[in-house]
Amino acid sequence: MNRWYSSFKKPLRSNYKLIPMLDSCKSMNQIKQAHAQLITTGLIIRPIPVNKLIKLLTVSGFGSLSYAHIVFDQIPHPDLILYNTMIKAYAPSPTSHNALLMFRSMIRDLSLFPNQYSFVFVFNACGNGLEVLVGEQVRVHAIKIGLENNLFVTNALIGMYGNWGLIEESRKVFVWSVNRDLYSWNIMIAGYVRSGNIDQAKELFVRMHERDVVSWSTIIAGYVQMGRYMEGLDIFHKMLQTGSKPNEYTLASALAACSNLVALDQGRWIHVYIDKDKIKMNERLLSSLIDMYAKCGEIDVASKVFHKNGVKQKVWPWNAMIGGFAMHGKSKEAIKVFEQMKTENVSPNKVTFIGLLNACSHGYMVEEGKGYFRSMEAEEIILSMPMAPDVAIWVALLSACRIHKDTQRGYRIGKIVNELDPEHIGCRILVANMCSASGRWNEARRLREKDEVSGRKKTPGCSSIELRGVFYQFLVGDRSHPQTKQLYSFLEEMTAKLRLAGYVPEFGELLLDIDEEEDKETALSYHSEKLAIAFGLMNTESGKANSHCEELKKTASRISLTATSQQNSLHSGCTIQVKLIGIPANGGIAKG
Repeated sequence: MNRWYSSFKKPLRSNYKLIPMLDSCKSMNQIKQAHAQLITTGLIIRPIPVNKLIKLLTVSGFGSLSYAHIVFDQIPHPDLILYNTMIKAYAPSPTSHNALLMFRSMIRDLSLFPNQYSFVFVFNACGNGLEVLVGEQVRVHAIKIGLENNLFVTNALIGMYGNWGLIEESRKVFVWSVNRDLYSWNIMIAGYVRSGNIDQAKELFVRMHERDVVSWSTIIAGYVQMGRYMEGLDIFHKMLQTGSKPNEYTLASALAACSNLVALDQGRWIHVYIDKDKIKMNERLLSSLIDMYAKCGEIDVASKVFHKNGVKQKVWPWNAMIGGFAMHGKSKEAIKVFEQMKTENVSPNKVTFIGLLNACSHGYMVEEGKGYFRSMEAEEIILSMPMAPDVAIWVALLSACRIHKDTQRGYRIGKIVNELDPEHIGCRILVANMCSASGRWNEARRLREKDEVSGRKKTPGCSSIELRGVFYQFLVGDRSHPQTKQLYSFLEEMTAKLRLAGYVPEFGELLLDIDEEEDKETALSYHSEKLAIAFGLMNTESGKANSHCEELKKTASRISLTATSQQNSLHSGCTIQVKLIGIPANGGIAKG
């Protein structure tokens, strides 16, 4: 395999001028041309140029790991740097097992001795899909050669166990480490966050003597991922108070919290901060910004942000825009973005198709009679997807069946969801809603009783409203708000006026067979979104309601969107828990 090397003479000194040629390569074709030049000049057998070539093939966005492996196999005596480069390249790849094969090949070569970087890269590979036993064997080898207390090695071990979800093993390595640095703390916190143990992550975060932007970003992202948005924004506020500068990842998490809390004023402030401080706009941050405006009722602003920014090579901003249009019932616009996405050669994923399905379910583009056709179209989309549909996609179609009253198809889709995820309570609630809408009360009650017997409960829906820079959140339960008496009195008055204006309540999907229409209307009147709207109107200063008409419409829209996104479909009594976050004039986020 390596006989052709023997035909090369010692390369001339002038040939070394070809080495900078590697640094200027901008495509795979240019790399191949440079490779040919290295072969013809004999430089391919020299450590510096071959290291540059393999690093270029493994690190650049246009390189090829398989091509790099071919080059590596043709080198008579690869050194430690070459081995480490290849192991590092394979570690995060889908073929991470090749990193272990490279490592084993290296240690079989008695002339080579693995260093700390060798073990760091192998542990990264182990945490990326290899079995626990393999990682333990590599760890034993590191101990044998005296690297058990090496800072880089112990940090890689903490990360490896964290990736496996073995958080207790990560903690043991962290506690026993002789040396720790900021990265040690950050990766341990990330392990807790990944395992869903946010309280332990916060405890460790509080104990840190020094924090960087990664520390703050990780803990904020953890709270957002756990649905504890208020606490995530609170920590974001504390970060700003300390003078720490958030980066694009921090701001993406903060925007996600604003989206779920419908905190439009705070989301706008973050947008201004991004522009003012010239924060790098990547796809994740752009998609968070679009999602925030869409969920806060500002779909036109979301569209402007989407079209204004050019960083859309990845799927996330497209998904955010498609999902935003679908949420607002703008089906034509959602489909148009999808067609543009295909023109730009951006590959869709499951989230893209969920957005399209929601567009089909929410958009009444033509007369009601074509709703059934659109639901069929949605099923064809699922069956033609390039990936296997998961539970979320089938539930989106099930929701479409409920909206279009396609009960027969809904039962069939419900069975598919139940087979994929027997614990999916949302599926049975949607089917129960369809039973109620069609008057099949006994079947609806049977589905509800089944969940009650099993002890499973749907996560209560909530609605949010932001007034004068202060954020209020309403959750399902008892009446605990200080203004409860006035609020319910105002809501009754508002409902009476709506009835006089021609409002007719929709009783179809009440889950209980309530005989009296008055009782049914009472059950519908205490939705958290209605309480939030009433609260907003009640606290609007006298004489300003008319001048603020458009803003109130947007507020009502934002409340409705929040309730929809959180699947607020259970019509029980309403508990009101109020938490306040406002933005003071100095730009920080104040908590009241």
